[in-house]
Amino acid sequence: MCIVHMVRNSTKFVSWKDLKKICADLKAIYSAATEEAGRDALEEFGKIWDAKYPMIYQSWDTHWDDLSEFFKYPPEIRKAIYTTNAIESLNYQLRKVTKNRSTFPNDDAIFKILYLAIRNASEKWTMPVRDWGMALNQFAIIFGNERVPF
Repeated sequence: MCIVHMVRNSTKFVSWKDLKKICADLKAIYSAATEEAGRDALEEFGKIWDAKYPMIYQSWDTHWDDLSEFFKYPPEIRKAIYTTNAIESLNYQLRKVTKNRSTFPNDDAIFKILYLAIRNASEKWTMPVRDWGMALNQFAIIFGNERVPF
């Protein structure tokens, strides 16, 4: 449940002429400074668009508990975690190497194959995360040095 996927789901059935307006109103929700401001923006979105596209508000409202976690982090971290595409891609790579093997001789065998899959997948990661240094700094402040290696 990430912001990018929520926006994609929300705009899937939107008319082309309303798309820019819908996206701008959705951006007001997920780019709000606080959870309360985001919730207010969602309510405002509902007032404007419920007559034409009621499922968008309903979807965001239903998933609000999950989406509200996003607001607990500073903007630097939000930019790094607004999408789960990288995680989903890695999970796909790991499933791909394990799905055809029904058994492994021991636990070390599966750890080795997963290690190799992660190593191979990481070679394809060429696009750096934008402003990663600032996000890493915020992670260290929030979670402490014991969880964020330097």
